[in-house]
Amino acid sequence: MKRFSKKITTAVFAGLAITLAASLPSQAQTLKVAVGAEPYPPMYYPDASGKWHGFEVDLAGLLCKTANLECETAPIAWDGIIPALTSGKIDMIMGSMSITAERQKKIDFSDKYYSIPPMIVGTKDIKFEPNAEGMADKTVGVQVSTIHQSYVEKHFVPKGATLKEYQTQDEANNDLAAGRLDAVMADAGAMADFLKTDVGQSCCDAKGNPAPDIEILGPGVGIGLRKGDDALREKMNAAIKTIRENGEYEALAKKYFTYDVFGD
Repeated sequence: MKRFSKKITTAVFAGLAITLAASLPSQAQTLKVAVGAEPYPPMYYPDASGKWHGFEVDLAGLLCKTANLECETAPIAWDGIIPALTSGKIDMIMGSMSITAERQKKIDFSDKYYSIPPMIVGTKDIKFEPNAEGMADKTVGVQVSTIHQSYVEKHFVPKGATLKEYQTQDEANNDLAAGRLDAVMADAGAMADFLKTDVGQSCCDAKGNPAPDIEILGPGVGIGLRKGDDALREKMNAAIKTIRENGEYEALAKKYFTYDVFGD
C-alpha cells in the first residue's frame, strides 16, 4: 500500500512539474522586433541576401543587448504591423512609428528614441512653399497609414491638394520621379536619403518642412508595445536612457546622420 501511494505521489509531482515548466516563458525566448516589410533607408532596409540593416535595426540590437534580451528583426507590412503586435505575432515595433494619441488607443509606447521632422520633396520644375497655400493644387503622395497621410488630409486636402496613397515609400518616390506626382511627404531622414540617389538628384529637390502639428505628428518615434507589457516597456526605457548617457546612441547615430536625430 505504501509503495503504491509513493508511485502515485511521484507521478503526480512529475505531472505538475511538466505542467509548470510548460506554463513558464523560456528564459532564452527570442523577441521579434518588427520593421516595415518595405525598405525605408536609412532606418531599415534589406541587403541582397535578405538580411536587414539600418539605424533602427542596429539600434534595436543595441537596446536589446543593453536590456539583456534576445531579439530578431521581423519585417511586417506597414498597414498590418499594429495588428501583428496586438495579436502576439511580434513583440515590439521599431519601424519609425511616431507616438500619437490615436495609436496610443491601441498600443503603448516606450520613451522616444528619435525625432525627425517631416519633409516635402517635389519635382525641380515647379516651385512652391510647403504650406497649405503652396500645396493647394498639387498631387501629393504619401505612404498609407502614416502620420504624413493624416497631415496631408488635415492641412492640404481641404485647400485643394489631391492625396495619393501608396503601400510603400519607394512606390511614392518612384511616381514622383516619373512625374506622376508633384510632391511627396515623409520623414526628413528618408527623403534626404532619396535625394542622394541618382534618381532623386536628377528629378527632385527639398521644398522644406511643413508646420508642426503635435496632435498628428506626435513628440517623436518610440518603440511600439502591447498594452499591459509594462515590464518590457520599463526595460526598453532604461536601455534608451543608458545608451543616451554612455554615448553609444550618439556613436551609432553618427554612422547614419550628420545631424542630431534625437531632438530636444
